[in-house]
Amino acid sequence: MIVFDLECRNGGHRFEGWFGSSDDFAIQQERGLLTCPTCGSADVGKAVMAPNVGRKGNQMPAMPMPVPAQADKPQAMATTPMPPEAVAMLKAVAAMQAEALKSSTWVGDSFAEDARAMHYGEKDAAPIHGQATPDEAMALVEEGIEIAPILFPVVPPEKAN
Repeated sequence: MIVFDLECRNGGHRFEGWFGSSDDFAIQQERGLLTCPTCGSADVGKAVMAPNVGRKGNQMPAMPMPVPAQADKPQAMATTPMPPEAVAMLKAVAAMQAEALKSSTWVGDSFAEDARAMHYGEKDAAPIHGQATPDEAMALVEEGIEIAPILFPVVPPEKAN
């Protein structure tokens, strides 16, 4: 995965985007799939970033950094609550995903293999969901097989209560 700092060209809003590769970013940008989470503008591009260059092994600090007393407790990810519209949108997306998965079959780790077999007519086409590694997912996309990530985690049937 690659993390890019992105910037809305309309409002100057900055935010992060995670992509499988630089090509994924370019494809999503060309298709108009990138939008500013603050204003919704589709005029989004890469922002200037400072590279994260690690120290050499012989340049590490001699003393380990002190660990804060509460390091074992979960930390909040944001300092402000999400806007009610964002909460409502996430709930709606989760409900749509749950509804779509009702008519889909869990195929587990054989997702890439099954999707490929359906694409090439070796199996009857049917809605499926399962697990694929990033490399498997990229290979499917490169072959022209249409797939989409599930936005919210799904528990495999054998691990569900």
